[in-house]
Amino acid sequence: MDARAIIAAVRRKKTPTAEELRGFARGLASGEVSDAQAGAFAMAVVLNGLSQEGRVALTEGMRDSGDVLRWDLPGPVLDKHSTGGVGDCVSLILAPVLAACGAYVPMISGRGLGHTGGTLDKLESIPGVDINVTEQQLRLITREVGCAIVSATGRIAPADKRLYAVRDVTATVESIDLITASILSKKLAAGLGSLVLDIKCGSGAFMKTPEDARALAEALVQTANGAGCRTAGLVTDMNEPLAPALGNALEVAVCMEVLSGNTAAAPRLHELTVALCTQLLMMQGEDNPVAGARVKKAIASGAAMERFAHMIAAMGGPPDMADDWMTHLPKAPVVGEVTAPQSGTISAIDGEALGLAVVALGGGRKVETDRIDPSVGLRDVAGLGTRVTRGDPLCVLHAADEETAVAIAADVRAAFTLAESGRRGPLVLEGLS
Repeated sequence: MDARAIIAAVRRKKTPTAEELRGFARGLASGEVSDAQAGAFAMAVVLNGLSQEGRVALTEGMRDSGDVLRWDLPGPVLDKHSTGGVGDCVSLILAPVLAACGAYVPMISGRGLGHTGGTLDKLESIPGVDINVTEQQLRLITREVGCAIVSATGRIAPADKRLYAVRDVTATVESIDLITASILSKKLAAGLGSLVLDIKCGSGAFMKTPEDARALAEALVQTANGAGCRTAGLVTDMNEPLAPALGNALEVAVCMEVLSGNTAAAPRLHELTVALCTQLLMMQGEDNPVAGARVKKAIASGAAMERFAHMIAAMGGPPDMADDWMTHLPKAPVVGEVTAPQSGTISAIDGEALGLAVVALGGGRKVETDRIDPSVGLRDVAGLGTRVTRGDPLCVLHAADEETAVAIAADVRAAFTLAESGRRGPLVLEGLS
């Protein structure tokens, strides 16, 4: 492997061979490739791109740069990945639902990024939960419970960890090729049989337009299938928060409501969870109506809640989470309504602005070393098409102190656009298989 030759080839708009790209990934993990070479490679890919074959090879090389799990379980090993959005806490429901349907879900998740929340941060709002487990613990929890939502160890896709750090400081994050390889190298290292991807589109997502979301969706689905993992994708709407809550403990509370059978507490969250779970079960050969009915029954019967509570206890959390979850979740000392400045219908919501407001409240990180306050955020967020009169609540704000609450309330209020009319669009925009 000659890193200089590989960089020069991409610079000349030629895709290196599959073995060269796999070797480059090994060099990233071992240190044979320098930071300067990693940065030059990333910039060349941003400017000139890779072919589909090159994208697959880079993904496979980064996946194979560390541990790749192998499973011997009496059911399919499944997972999902979301490209990130506000109020997106699907993973906390999806994993136990699939477990209740007989699947196994070793979900390696991440923390909040930018204005979007992170699954691990949400889990850590539950007292005692430890998301840093060994491979042996991951295997044990997955086998016994059916699902485990954990952090990646340093031995999972180390080439991605190295390249991502370089991309972050060289303005080379925004590349579909590199985003695809980064996402999939970690997911495929979990040894999945099937994967479903949720590609968000709209004001609260990283991809703002349907065209950009579809391009990323196609790259992800084609690359994952090319790397040997049966994968499908849904392009979904993120022009409003998926759940009517933003913030770590508040989103966990909404998930607990849904798992308790109160699907009306977050209908869009329930709808998307059912759609993603159904897609995964269909990929195992089940008919659509049968798969959908099984998913809904897993929630309505309490079977998914039982799996979730078992997982939380196995990861160090309270043993009675299913019965007494309200007691365990942290609560903010200051709670107040953000009200409508005038009468009208909510015609637009700036999801990114709401996400950044939660970060400013302390519910996310501005720098890597920031400590998150799990209790803060927004609750009962009004959705698109909601008719309000002046003084009606747009949401309920949870803050650490009065001064912060007053300062952030103005930003939250400005994120809602009121007009004479407005409506909510479909949640699932497109499916790719």
